[in-house]
Amino acid sequence: MFQRIGPAAFKKDLGNTLALCAHLGQPQQKFPSIHIAGTNGKGSTAHMLSAIFTAAGFKTGLYTSPHYRDFRERIKINGELIPKRDVIAFVEANRAFAEQLQPSFFEWTVGLAFDYFAKEKVDIAIIETGLGGRLDSTNVITPIVSVITNIGYDHQNMLGDTLPLIAGEKAGIIKPGVPVVVGESHPETQAVFLEKAKVLGSPIYFANQHFAATPKRANDTHVFYDVFQNGKLRFSNLELNHLGDFQQKNLATVLQTMEIVAHMFPKLKELSIRTGLANLKKLSNFMGRWEFISQSPRVLCDSAHNEDGIRLAMLAIGKIPHQKLHFVFGTVSDKSPMKVLAMLPADARYYFAKANIPRGLDAVLLAQQAAGLGLQGKAYPSVRRALAAAKQSAGPNDLIFVGGSIFVVAEVI
Repeated sequence: MFQRIGPAAFKKDLGNTLALCAHLGQPQQKFPSIHIAGTNGKGSTAHMLSAIFTAAGFKTGLYTSPHYRDFRERIKINGELIPKRDVIAFVEANRAFAEQLQPSFFEWTVGLAFDYFAKEKVDIAIIETGLGGRLDSTNVITPIVSVITNIGYDHQNMLGDTLPLIAGEKAGIIKPGVPVVVGESHPETQAVFLEKAKVLGSPIYFANQHFAATPKRANDTHVFYDVFQNGKLRFSNLELNHLGDFQQKNLATVLQTMEIVAHMFPKLKELSIRTGLANLKKLSNFMGRWEFISQSPRVLCDSAHNEDGIRLAMLAIGKIPHQKLHFVFGTVSDKSPMKVLAMLPADARYYFAKANIPRGLDAVLLAQQAAGLGLQGKAYPSVRRALAAAKQSAGPNDLIFVGGSIFVVAEVI
């Protein structure tokens, strides 16, 4: 399982997934889908789209990864987790074939998701890639639209160490003649997408060139936006049940995608968009991203774990009123933490912890590396112990941030 052990679990080959889908009767061909790749924002974008389709009355499948607390979070219909009995039945029915094929955890899970969505006859499935795009196990579908949120540095050891190389891997989800939405145009990557789309005859749309979302006000659960399309006000006071100013980029990507698919689904009206986004967490069972889990002191969790994600998170933290800042922080051992650590504020107090997975970076080692950058704090034997220490030290008007890895967040939400 990649989330636990890292690159050793990653298979750069679609052979097993293709064989598994053939064995299952090609379930991925039995429902329309939207395919989403990108460095950051995949999960938020996928959940927003799922919530909008659910609000419009469609039976909506959603496949995402990784999970926080329950494996079944990866596979949902209208926000409801796949029942345990369906997981058990799938394993029992296909055990002999799997023992022969030896699929990875991710390949096995993709097969389960596609099989479940086909049997349940979903109207639409939102499918998020796990890693990259070109050789990701989900890349056996032909969607109605491909979505690439953005390109940044993450998993360079597997996807390449330059933005154009990483973009080339993500662009692997573009299919012949299928429209593609790219969330952000970037001088280093735009040509990669334009060339790939041209070769495949795929209409391409850069969302940030058409949509701009401006945050107007916010509370602890919602942000209200004015959204402009090609310079004209399209949505006034659009309510999003997801915090963080950086969601304005994902919102533009979602609205550009809806613009493309609306004619295929006549029930998709402005009311569906407003209702879905305003009730995002309820309709899609969304968790773990920029979420306050307690007050006095306020505890904020976020799953940002790479350079771009942490940079945006730090900018957003700077806008939250607080006295002192406390960080409960951990990361994984197969990525160098130095670039991320260098982005963290020197005036915060740190509580370093190792997530309870084999891949977690030792807290003492992390604390030593952080100290070399002037970040002062202590190492704790668990995430919960680290959070308890932070709560004990923090004043009522302080802010505690829990993050660095989705696996750190998973232990406290």
